[in-house]
Amino acid sequence: MRVGFGLVRTATPEYLRFAAQFGATDISINLNRADLPSAGGRWELQELVKLRQSVEMFGLKLSALENVPTDFYDHIMLGGPRRDEQIENMIYTVRNIARAGIPIFGYNWMPTNSWRTPSKQIRAGAEATAFDYEIAQESPLTHDREYTEEEMWDNLEYWIKIITPVAEEEGIRLGIHPCDPPVEKLGGIPQLLRSFDAYKRLTEIVDSPNNAIEFCQGTFSEMADAADGGIYDMIRYFGERKKILYVHFRNVSNSVPKFHEEFINTGHVDMWKAMAIYQEVGFDGFFIDDHVPHTHGDTDWGHRGRAFANGYIQALIEAVQKQAVR
Repeated sequence: MRVGFGLVRTATPEYLRFAAQFGATDISINLNRADLPSAGGRWELQELVKLRQSVEMFGLKLSALENVPTDFYDHIMLGGPRRDEQIENMIYTVRNIARAGIPIFGYNWMPTNSWRTPSKQIRAGAEATAFDYEIAQESPLTHDREYTEEEMWDNLEYWIKIITPVAEEEGIRLGIHPCDPPVEKLGGIPQLLRSFDAYKRLTEIVDSPNNAIEFCQGTFSEMADAADGGIYDMIRYFGERKKILYVHFRNVSNSVPKFHEEFINTGHVDMWKAMAIYQEVGFDGFFIDDHVPHTHGDTDWGHRGRAFANGYIQALIEAVQKQAVR
């Protein structure tokens, strides 16, 4: 098990140096609103190679690209008139990510991206993002109409059956992030990947190691009360089946319909217990911090919060690994 950093939009020398100094080995770059050059809704091999090399200059590995801009594949998710065009472009992009030497592509099935409602102050006035389903349900439609569960599943299955053989051919693993927050519907769009059963269905569409999961532990823990064993059962189930590509290792106050982000060691999940299960099932990927609370004097990116979370992750990895060899 390894520790990584998640970077948003760009891998600047300052961010990469910070990650290396704090002991990371792996980098995941979230490009959902990317500055990476694109033409016609797809990415070129040369630009992806440059991105990988910029990370490697700091002794780090670019282990995953997380997301493409939503308008690269919104018609795929919603069954729009440009679906076939976008599928061709996404196949082209996925092939280029693989050929650039980047082993994982993580994406989501959220045409409206993640949702949050007004933030909340937590310990000593630190500010954390929050969600209240009652407030969110007052929002208008985000697209042209209400969509049904059936058509959204049809669209997902159509895509998975096309892209998985491409991933197998190119040797790249694909993982879908859960819908965050994992509620029934937001803005008229069903949030498909919101439960344990939904993820079982996803991984069974095409039973392949290349059809896997970007395991956002925070979102999975929003699906069920940790006291009921939900998050721990999900880690064990998907970990034993080698479906977890990498982990967003964060904590939240409780499950839906209402929750807020927490410091990594103060939410409703026992993070030591979770890490011990990753160790038990032989997980060999990496962990990144995610959604850290904003603390006094911190930067917009959250250098202090990320350093705290990163150190906590490293300590937990060391603890469970040393315990395992006693």
